[in-house]
Amino acid sequence: MSQHPRKGEFVRVAENLYRYSASKKYYAVFRRNRKLKWQSLGTTDRELAKRKLKDTLAKAGMVDARQENVTLAGLLLVYEEQLNRFDVRTRANCKSILKAFKETWKYGLDLPVKDVTGAQLEVWLAQHGGRMKRTSLNAYILFLRKLFELAVSLRAISESPATSVKMLKREEPLRQTPTWLQFQKIVNEIRTQRFNADARDSSDLVEFMGLGGVGLAECASLKGEHVDFEANRVWLFRSKTDKGYSIPIFPQLKPLLEGFRKSGQIKVGAPVFRIRDPKKALTEACKRLGYPHFSSRSLRRCFITRAVELGVDFKTIAAWQGHSYGGAPIGRAYSLGSEHSEAMARKSTA
Repeated sequence: MSQHPRKGEFVRVAENLYRYSASKKYYAVFRRNRKLKWQSLGTTDRELAKRKLKDTLAKAGMVDARQENVTLAGLLLVYEEQLNRFDVRTRANCKSILKAFKETWKYGLDLPVKDVTGAQLEVWLAQHGGRMKRTSLNAYILFLRKLFELAVSLRAISESPATSVKMLKREEPLRQTPTWLQFQKIVNEIRTQRFNADARDSSDLVEFMGLGGVGLAECASLKGEHVDFEANRVWLFRSKTDKGYSIPIFPQLKPLLEGFRKSGQIKVGAPVFRIRDPKKALTEACKRLGYPHFSSRSLRRCFITRAVELGVDFKTIAAWQGHSYGGAPIGRAYSLGSEHSEAMARKSTA
């Protein structure tokens, strides 16, 4: 059947599988030789239709008979080999989930990929759901989707069993963000530690992150030639989006960078920062000051919150963060601080 009937309506129920509302029958829908094909499966039973769909797609060349017996173990091996194209952090996260899958999948890794069901995937996720936040569990769901998308691309299966697994709505995280004054005190607290050999290096990194709104990954790849005093720009690379971008040398950032230049810290071909992560110094400084635990990500949020309070528009802030999707997400994610709100309230009654 090359064209669908005129009466009724086709409803997509799965990849390559449609149900005709008038007759309740299922149809296989696929492209062959660049032409769209509609083929009746002759049944109103969905499970039977799914089995017939596999045979239909196999005959149409959508499934490679040589790949039909690929096991989960074989698929996982191919998946792991492809991880090398990702950055170090993403690769580490994926390998961690991959390891958990191998250790906790109770249906056997010798199970043919074509026999894996959505229900089995749900059971596997349920084993981990009780101990995880939604964000972490979504990473596991994304892993399943990518894994079985790979199986489809290898033509081992025509439809991914992970399509039935829905992503969870993200929880609103409690984001601890220092005020601008707290940030300045944290920098001073780290810098004045007399018996800490890394005090200066740690405070330099923390101060740069807060004054420039820059993340750890960008700081790690920052070299001397990326700081352009003549153009008044700092060039950065955002590994998450695999894109380069730049920020101005902000007035509050310029004295720090000038100090780096005078001390010989900015050299072509050499990293600007000597340490990669100020986590320990930051944690200890917060403890001594009696502050909540502020992470390195808190420094970026501090910068953005400060910029919003000073009236910088969201689109400009997004560009400073290397985002290409405009300022709407910044506007949704960052509310004005209580101090700013109180100041505005006093203005409204003045």
